[in-house]
Amino acid sequence: MLSRRKFLQTISVAACSDLLDQQTRSFAAVATPATDGTEEDLTQYVNLRVGTGGHGHTYPGATVPFGAVQLSPDTFDRGWDWCSGYHDSDRSLMGFSHTHLSGTGAGDMLDVLIIPNVGEVKWNPGTREDVQEGYRAPFSHADEKMTPGYYSVPLHDRRVLVELTATERVGLHRYTFQSAGASHFVLDFSHSYNDPLSPVSDATLDIVAEDMVTGGRTVHAWADGRKIYFAAQFSKPFRRAELWQEGAVLPAGSSRAAGNAVKAALHYDTTSNEKILIRVGISGVSVQNAMANLKGELPHWDFEATCATARQKWQAELSRIRIETSDAATRTIFYSSLYHMLVAPTLFDDVNGEYCGMDGKIHTLEPGQHNYSSYSLWDTFRGLHPAFTLFQSERVPNLVNCLIDMAEQSPAGMPVWPLQGKETGTMTGYHSASVIAEACVKNFPGIDWQRAYQVMRKRNMIDDYRGLGYYRAMGYIPADREEESVSKLIEYDYGDWACSHVAEKVGATQDAKLQRERSKNYRHLFDPKAQFIRARLINGNYTEPFDPIDMGHTDAYRDYTESNAWQSTFGIQHDVKGYMELWGGREPFIKKLDALFTVPSTLPKNAPPDIAGLVGQYAHGNEPSHHIAYLYVYAGEPWKTQSRVNMLLKTWYHNDPDGLAGNEDCGQMSAWYVMSAMGLYAVDPVSGTYILTSPLIDKAILTVTGGSKLVIEARRSSPEAIYIQSVTINGKPSDKLWIRHEEIAHGGHIVFELGPAPNEKLATAPDLAPPSLTA
Repeated sequence: MLSRRKFLQTISVAACSDLLDQQTRSFAAVATPATDGTEEDLTQYVNLRVGTGGHGHTYPGATVPFGAVQLSPDTFDRGWDWCSGYHDSDRSLMGFSHTHLSGTGAGDMLDVLIIPNVGEVKWNPGTREDVQEGYRAPFSHADEKMTPGYYSVPLHDRRVLVELTATERVGLHRYTFQSAGASHFVLDFSHSYNDPLSPVSDATLDIVAEDMVTGGRTVHAWADGRKIYFAAQFSKPFRRAELWQEGAVLPAGSSRAAGNAVKAALHYDTTSNEKILIRVGISGVSVQNAMANLKGELPHWDFEATCATARQKWQAELSRIRIETSDAATRTIFYSSLYHMLVAPTLFDDVNGEYCGMDGKIHTLEPGQHNYSSYSLWDTFRGLHPAFTLFQSERVPNLVNCLIDMAEQSPAGMPVWPLQGKETGTMTGYHSASVIAEACVKNFPGIDWQRAYQVMRKRNMIDDYRGLGYYRAMGYIPADREEESVSKLIEYDYGDWACSHVAEKVGATQDAKLQRERSKNYRHLFDPKAQFIRARLINGNYTEPFDPIDMGHTDAYRDYTESNAWQSTFGIQHDVKGYMELWGGREPFIKKLDALFTVPSTLPKNAPPDIAGLVGQYAHGNEPSHHIAYLYVYAGEPWKTQSRVNMLLKTWYHNDPDGLAGNEDCGQMSAWYVMSAMGLYAVDPVSGTYILTSPLIDKAILTVTGGSKLVIEARRSSPEAIYIQSVTINGKPSDKLWIRHEEIAHGGHIVFELGPAPNEKLATAPDLAPPSLTA
């Protein structure tokens, strides 16, 4: 006899099976090849799960390259590993919101959350521990389907299939309700990254038509005071709408909710397998502009066509680098990394050219220009932006001009970590100067260098900014007067180096001379006895006690930024030759550099989680280490660079959710992989040079300036052949292992001959080392 329990279980299993079948059919319709068959579909090699576990902090949802909308599921709204709103460890979700950060170590965004449901309205999400107490939905990662520009998951408890896609400024949802009956959507406009408390104020929700909800709010989180507006249109008029304000449902017929916490429930009677679509436009300017973005970018309801367009955009960007490799995992890791390089910076303007500037005012762009957000500059100046100068060259002037505009508008001056019209001030230095200077050295057109230098000079020469006054006056920053003093000095040295190039460009030669000399301030912190860069006090003494694994001389993070003396001692990027002279030459420098990779990986209890991906005290999970393995080329033992980079590529990048050594940081963690796998990396981006190493892949064809092709080949005798035997550049043998940007910016051909044993004669002479300030 079939019991009632067994009968219900049978129905439940059948319902789940039907939803999955429906999802499979939908995915087959949208996941058609992103090409016309004449070229390989590269979107198939992107695994959006990479970085969603561990400390990667990425999101799996739908976006287009550099898009303002990132329509993705939120599984939790607080905690460091939920900075993107999603983590692979979760088994329930809160809903689907429209803005997300990619791989950052601080949280914000998660704007305009929508979740479908059936039965009674539950206004609050509930907890991960008790999913049924709120609108949360259990889900299985095995049921998720994702590809660039598309995300799908079935919610079995309510028998709803969720599908998401996007344009630049509009998110498009499609919900298939398997069962007939009463259903609804909750639009939770109080939802945000809530660490520790809800940061929302001045929120409004308006029912403006029987199929339209609009709203706006101010968010006081990481980007304190940022404003976001939206317009959401439903493909079917709601049967009725309810509004919730500050914990209470408003009287029937109410059309506006206002306060710090506002929500809406949009009710339907759905038939079996009925599809309801929602288009959501966002804006940083106004509801009207959000509406214009919606109508301008997505005037139709064709989900498949929108998804196809998104995939075609991804195919166009991914195909700027085509690789050959016999290893399937390497191919997937490469294109997943390339994908993550192209999700930030993000658009922050509207179809009419308006945007909210760093001064809180509304500005209008010149035709063809864009405003951007989400510049993780302390991270991305190292690898992401140098990569862009090669294969995103037409985008570079706009990205740089945007930084100059921000510097002129912002009360905080030069951008440090700008997010949606606000300066977060996160991280040390002012590396917008580094990105601007690199473009200057590489002679990018369409940039007013006089304007650029005016804002750069103010920060560099005038502002009393986070220890810069001490830096200029004393040649170092006293650790008992300014926190993270060592790291700040290292960053300010590079800021001087960067500014000097633009100063020279505009004829400010005396400034350039002063800046270059001052960029050697690292000499004042190098302790030749300990052979470490160390913090000093206002009286000139080194801080005590000193242990190179410590964050500083007190329990607080006082002397180093997300690093310790081991990593910071190898933080000099622009004057490696001059720095090695302080050591007494190459040999003691190499000995210490070897030790960095071989000493115990012990860290103190107060070490931040950012110091991850350890090999000895080398920390690949955080950006200050990213150039270090390449320093052997400067020191005359380039085969050690080849060995260590190969090891790091294979050790810290994997084709799984926990596939990154640390935070993705808006593309930098992935940029290191992409560039290193192709065999070149910029230790000193402002010098306009790249260091060469043995490629992991067999061949790469990059589309560079003007559509020209840069071909990089690795000819190896066996899989164990990881050492460079010889290099030819544009048909000519090279006795050095570095190359200038202008040699390859308009195309070229680099051929590496690789073998299983190091060539200890190639590029070892001091005069063949890459350029440094001291040369």
